[in-house]
Amino acid sequence: MTRKKKILIGVGVVVVLGALAYGNMGFDRTTTTSVTTEKIEARDLEAIVTASGKVQPKRSVDISAETMGKVVDVAVNEGEVVARGQLLLQIDPRNLETAVQNREASLASARLQLDQTRSQIENSKVALSEAEEALKRAEGLWKAGLMPRDQFERTQNDVSRQRTNLQVSIQSEKTQEQRIKQEEANLESARYDLNKVRVVAPISGIVTRRNIDEGETAVVGTMNNAGTVLLTIADLSVIETEIEVDETDIPYISVGQPAKITIDALQDQTFAGKVTEVGNSPIQAGAAAQRATNFRVKVTVDGEVPNVRPGFTCTAVITTATRAKSLSVPIQAMTLRELVVDAKGEIVKPEIPAKGPGAASAASKGRPGPPPELKPGESRKELEGVFLVREGKAVFVPVKVGIAGEKYFEVLSGLQAGDEVITGPFASVRNLREGDAVKVSTGLPSTATSGK
Repeated sequence: MTRKKKILIGVGVVVVLGALAYGNMGFDRTTTTSVTTEKIEARDLEAIVTASGKVQPKRSVDISAETMGKVVDVAVNEGEVVARGQLLLQIDPRNLETAVQNREASLASARLQLDQTRSQIENSKVALSEAEEALKRAEGLWKAGLMPRDQFERTQNDVSRQRTNLQVSIQSEKTQEQRIKQEEANLESARYDLNKVRVVAPISGIVTRRNIDEGETAVVGTMNNAGTVLLTIADLSVIETEIEVDETDIPYISVGQPAKITIDALQDQTFAGKVTEVGNSPIQAGAAAQRATNFRVKVTVDGEVPNVRPGFTCTAVITTATRAKSLSVPIQAMTLRELVVDAKGEIVKPEIPAKGPGAASAASKGRPGPPPELKPGESRKELEGVFLVREGKAVFVPVKVGIAGEKYFEVLSGLQAGDEVITGPFASVRNLREGDAVKVSTGLPSTATSGK
């Protein structure tokens, strides 16, 4: 809760109790207000932010089907502890086993064709070598004029044909090698798909949800349609609380701040933790205009939490700041006053009006007189401060405060140790004016009167 919220709540209570206090005032008597006070002293202060939310594991995995098929075996139940790599369920593998066998047959056929092609290459090389030898002999006979021209040309053409056959066989060998690589890739893909029918745990944890039974069909998700979430496994060794914090408290929260977490389902237990994430964007809601703006903050619990379950309601108390032996002022003593300040920002003390029957009557009714006219350079400013008791009079002192504890504000300036501040009753704090006569009461707050 912020400092201004606390002050406004106090002022709201004052309005209600103020009406009761007025009943004890006379209309024609000078009043001395009976007040309670407290001395300013050093205290240990702790500023906190409290918010509620849900418990969730730091790591949780939703397991969906990677291949479509009928579930033939479910090996785990909800609530069981599983280890990474443990079998969770089995999908009917027959169709995928057939696909693997087809790919194996295609690969074997491609390898056989490659062997045949390589044999053809060897035959082509032998045939080319024989044709080249025949051409050499033909050239000698042709030069000696012992071979007809057409026979010599046929010998030349035979060499060219054998060379072409060899090139075709070599090219066919390369094609067969590429086909074998493709068939090997297809077989590897088919075997990978076959492995998908055996679903194993990706992490160690607890099965927190099971949405499939034996005999049901697992559906694979598409771009526009989510697949079936078969199981959910949560690692409960590290627990987080996801809380919603009001926007006014977010500036005071940072990563690493300590926190105390209580879980509604685990009564009388408090767990230590620390802030690990502070949201940068507000939580989206359907009726955002009708609710406060909250931000998501994650607090990680130190150590393990026995018997915890995801979704438990929890409350986190985050310590945003601490002060050791710091001057502090009671929250109920703080009030707001509109005062006149000069050009330098100094407070211009009002002139205390002369006392008389009319003035006393107006004061007893809580009716302030008309505001004084401002002098050049002066302006009215709402200041936060307290009333001190000095020589039986109430004196307003502006106070600059720091962090807000549960009951006290840190004093940054304006007060010193030993100063006696007015803390009650609420109506008195609200209606006091500079210079009002006060009497410190040691009993219940009341208003004492004197004179007529």
